[in-house]
Amino acid sequence: MKKSILITVFSLIITVTSAQKHYDFPMPEYTPTQGNLEARKEFQDMKFGMFIHWGIYSVLADGEWVMFLKKIKPDNYSRLADFFNPQEFNAEEWVKLAKKAGMKYITITSRHHDSFSMFDTDASDFNIVDATPYGKDPMKELAEACKKEGIKLNFYYSLLDWKREDYKQGKKGDAEQWDKYVDFMKAQLTELLTNYGEIGCIWFDGHWDQKQGNWQYDEIYSLIHELSPNTLIANNHHIQPIPGDDIQTFERDLPGENHGGYSDGVQVSQLPLESCATMAGKWGYSIYDKKFKSTEKLIHFLVNAAGKNGNLLLNVGPMPNGKIQPEFVKTLGEIGEWTSTYGESIYGTRGNVINAQNWGTMTRKGKTLYMHILNPSSEPFFFIPQLKEKVKSVTTFKGKSIKFKQSKEGVFVYLDSKNINEIDEILKLTIK
Repeated sequence: MKKSILITVFSLIITVTSAQKHYDFPMPEYTPTQGNLEARKEFQDMKFGMFIHWGIYSVLADGEWVMFLKKIKPDNYSRLADFFNPQEFNAEEWVKLAKKAGMKYITITSRHHDSFSMFDTDASDFNIVDATPYGKDPMKELAEACKKEGIKLNFYYSLLDWKREDYKQGKKGDAEQWDKYVDFMKAQLTELLTNYGEIGCIWFDGHWDQKQGNWQYDEIYSLIHELSPNTLIANNHHIQPIPGDDIQTFERDLPGENHGGYSDGVQVSQLPLESCATMAGKWGYSIYDKKFKSTEKLIHFLVNAAGKNGNLLLNVGPMPNGKIQPEFVKTLGEIGEWTSTYGESIYGTRGNVINAQNWGTMTRKGKTLYMHILNPSSEPFFFIPQLKEKVKSVTTFKGKSIKFKQSKEGVFVYLDSKNINEIDEILKLTIK
């Protein structure tokens, strides 16, 4: 009896786990357009973007999940809109900060789980234009600033909603209410894709609120492909890519890793890859957050993401007045100093040259391999395994020759760790 029960429980666990890692509803066959494929390549070349979590939750200064975590009733939460008046918001200042840091695109929350829309929408009165004393559309200004500075603009869009009744009733099984909610999402997505110029990507989040639910991606994805065929789709669903996905995302983790706990059992695909991460602890502004990551740690995240053939989408949570907090501005400036000097070893490169090593990782561009030494060695050399191409020369980033020896097992690079760059010593390997 006990053995039978254990077998049954184990089978249920396998079934549930499997259901969580795949989307079980039919999707139409998806053939990317040539423009879409070119957009994927451009995305991979950009490597570094700014994530922005901004909404009325910033008024409470306790992160973007404050409504849920503090169990604030929707009617009470709605009052925050009366206090949201970001007079210090300056779109050009934000975009120039991102550009100076070396970021090539911006992905901003158009609507988060709290249901508040950060753009001018006819589909809901709960938006920044109609419900706040600010009364303006920051997404319009951001779109104009991005176009001016050559930065690609993407929109984050929440699938789940803590406030709308049609979502709540639909989640409980009311098919009519669920269809109404999906229609609402399609109306807003149509606005986002037609009112702000060319949009690089729609970045979905919240699938995990209904892991086995029918999100009607067949309709939603088809709408996006019809309205803007070159716009990419990323979905932070924590399962295997769905037909129609153009980017595979990894939350708080590098591709293939699961330190953050969101990617268990998820395999890395052949799609363009992206890791999203915070500069502190939370995504939205928090006055209590003291977990600021160092410049070195964030540069290492960027380098390691590129080494795994992925991008880094690095988050800031602006304050309710519209300013980005000084700790983030300072760190982004320091990252920008690094990217302005060493950016060629990241932008336009591809990864997976070798598996990650204790000393660091590698990226590739044409016949040049970039060896990123992130950790010193007690040995007077660094070993590169698995490298089959014939190495012609090894130099420092500035061109000084470095002694090396190539064997069947790999390449020995002779470099004294006492003299390496403490953040990232980059060597160039020229191959035949």
